[in-house]
Amino acid sequence: MAVGHCQVVFSARFCYNIHDMEKVEDYELLDSGEGRKLERFGGVTLARPCSQALWRPASPAAWADATASFDREDGNRWHGRKSLPKDWTITTAGIRFRLSGTDFGHLGIFPEQRAQWTWIREMVEKAVKDGKTVKVLNLFAYSGGSTIAAAQGGAEVCHLDAAKGMVQWARDNAALNGLADHPIRWIADDAHKFLGREIRRGHRYDAVILDPPTFGRGANGETYKIERDLQTTLGLVRDVLSDDPLFVLFSSHTPGLSCRVAENVIGQAFPRSRVESGEMLLEGRGVQCPSGVFCRAVF
Repeated sequence: MAVGHCQVVFSARFCYNIHDMEKVEDYELLDSGEGRKLERFGGVTLARPCSQALWRPASPAAWADATASFDREDGNRWHGRKSLPKDWTITTAGIRFRLSGTDFGHLGIFPEQRAQWTWIREMVEKAVKDGKTVKVLNLFAYSGGSTIAAAQGGAEVCHLDAAKGMVQWARDNAALNGLADHPIRWIADDAHKFLGREIRRGHRYDAVILDPPTFGRGANGETYKIERDLQTTLGLVRDVLSDDPLFVLFSSHTPGLSCRVAENVIGQAFPRSRVESGEMLLEGRGVQCPSGVFCRAVF
């Protein structure tokens, strides 16, 4: 809902001014180097692996103050995990997230996607202000950052992830952002099976967001390999787009998948679009840290 020049999200329990939330920034890259990254998530500071960080750390002394650290040198292992809260909440890019340290070193957020969340919200908000009813499909949707950004912009959203636990985590995040009653469909399913059903039902979407894994498993044990399955995914995405689409936003953390590769694949799949790409970056103090690529097909 737009009020003057300031977007406000309403629910039965919450009323949040999006632009006020955008002023709050609880994430910061403090340092990186020697295959590691030091990040601040609110009041929690973590050191974790970062394969791209081949340079030397700029502030070696800062690492000693980390709340906890994680490594994969001898299996997946936390150090100082007892110092971590069971879960905590931060705000970044205008979105509230519940974080929790998982056994794989993840937290329930990929902060390199922050610029994409802002872009999604702005693209949807502009289309809604122009009078368009926007339907967005978010595939491989994880903890819901892109889903929430699209909903904040005024879109109806379908959120899909193969893991039921992650779908519930995303629902909890939506509630944190005052979107518990927003029109969002929450689906735990295999992406290809779901897309096939949507195509047969005649359901169409004005924007599709996808961040497929390098390797993943579906809800019933199906495997996904990006080098094998991406072309099939994009073909299904093409068939589920509306006649007047806004965009397709692809992102990837797959090593070796460069911006040029992404542009070639996305440009071939969506030849009527304008294609733009770039590196996703962790940002804060000092050196920016690359963490995957994005590629947008804008219609």
